[in-house]
Amino acid sequence: QVQLVESGGGSAQAGGSLRLSCAASGRTFSSTNMGWFRQAPEKEREFVAYINWSGVFTRYSESVKGRFTVSRDNYENTVYLQMNSLKPEDTAVYYCAAGVTFPPPSYDYLGQGTQVTVSS
Repeated sequence: QVQLVESGGGSAQAGGSLRLSCAASGRTFSSTNMGWFRQAPEKEREFVAYINWSGVFTRYSESVKGRFTVSRDNYENTVYLQMNSLKPEDTAVYYCAAGVTFPPPSYDYLGQGTQVTVSS
């Protein structure tokens, strides 16, 4: 089992920034590929970002590429999502995921989610 706890969500103005954190426990974090997904109201959950176990490889959805950055700290068992140049369409519940694989983007474990609201 893996426990994932997200934090850092909230409200921001368009063009602003937020940083999400995800604290992981219960599994060898340093050997686990991690990622972020999001789900907007009345929409399906979608892939946002991926980072491999070492932090060397990352991958992003086209909608966030160039604006969001995923990173991790294997000593702190934490993965981050830095979100810049936020847009109203980024409004969603953001979920941290463990055991992320492709294709299609899927995961073994998902956190409880944190709300991000971007106003214009």
